[in-house]
Amino acid sequence: MSEINASNFKKEHGDLAPDLVGVTEFQSPYFFVPPSGTTEERPEDCEPGTLRFNTDIGSLEIFRGDTIGWEQIQRRDSQYLGGETGSAAGTGTRAVAFGGGAPSATNVIDFITIEVLGNAQDFGDLAHNESSMAAISDDTRILCVGGSSNHPSQINIIEKMTIASTGNASDFGDNLTACTHNPYGGGDRTRGVYGGGGSPTNVNTLEYITIQSEGNGVDFGDLTAIGQFRRGNAGSTTRGIVFGNYAPGGDSHSNHNIIDFFTFSTTGNAKDFGDLTTTFSDATGSSNSVRALRIGKWPTADMVDYVTIASRGNALDFGDLIVGTYHSTSATNSTRAVRIGGNQPAPNSPTNSMEFLTIMTLGDGTDFGDLTTARRGLGGNSNGHGGL
Repeated sequence: MSEINASNFKKEHGDLAPDLVGVTEFQSPYFFVPPSGTTEERPEDCEPGTLRFNTDIGSLEIFRGDTIGWEQIQRRDSQYLGGETGSAAGTGTRAVAFGGGAPSATNVIDFITIEVLGNAQDFGDLAHNESSMAAISDDTRILCVGGSSNHPSQINIIEKMTIASTGNASDFGDNLTACTHNPYGGGDRTRGVYGGGGSPTNVNTLEYITIQSEGNGVDFGDLTAIGQFRRGNAGSTTRGIVFGNYAPGGDSHSNHNIIDFFTFSTTGNAKDFGDLTTTFSDATGSSNSVRALRIGKWPTADMVDYVTIASRGNALDFGDLIVGTYHSTSATNSTRAVRIGGNQPAPNSPTNSMEFLTIMTLGDGTDFGDLTTARRGLGGNSNGHGGL
């Protein structure tokens, strides 16, 4: 193996680094500085395995090929694999599902381990009977944001739960500047963003909170359209994805096929991402760090679409659910998305069923188990969402 000792080297003609072919080993007691730039400056024509530092998100990222695109490199430890949720630390990703109507709003909290098929178990209780809320989490805490006690009575509160410890929810604060039901909710490790929904008129506003710091919501920006039923928590730790909406009395009194996106770390208005395969409302969104799924919808409730989070474009068909539902919730680890509860259009009733989809493999749902009670309009998330 050849060895080069140098403090600095570059190509003769300019600003690009030299090509190093073969096995290259860097040895230094100091540091190695990779290429860096913003998200907008990502190179489009590069080889899989290309490494760079993204200055927008403060993290290394790697290019995994044209189909997958750029992916943030994440730390992995026992917290990301479920913390102390099983017989030993790191035995699985814990998902928590709470509230929902049966048909009246409830305070029930269930949990599952996403890697292990089976029925949900009791976690504790919410402080209030709630449904149609947003669910935001990091790797240790999950928040129940807004919703309604029994529609159309909106709730201006946020409750918190520690994911690794079963028990009742506690107050995070009366922090919402606008009470909404059926909003979007998502987050990275630090910031939670929620918005859209009905309050009782439909809105397009987005707000953010710091997940580990109790405090009031702060203006983030606006979605591209007014409406509600934007449920779900799709997105990576970089980008939030918001699927469709319904705008009764709003901008067009109809279901939409729009997809919005925004960057969690940068306040501002959402931008157009592409279109869904059909107009819809009241689906749930779920994702790992690469691919986001739109699961179920009203009125054709068994459809699943997907998009690649890093690349704008229209959604593609993924497969079908076993039990067609809308007004459900979902939760993920890095490989599996679980659809939890919801409402069956025929008969018009809540379900206790759960099923899972393998995120990177197109196909239909597979039975996972049952909730402790049948519910629709529930909230849910995990300590493994968005590829965390």
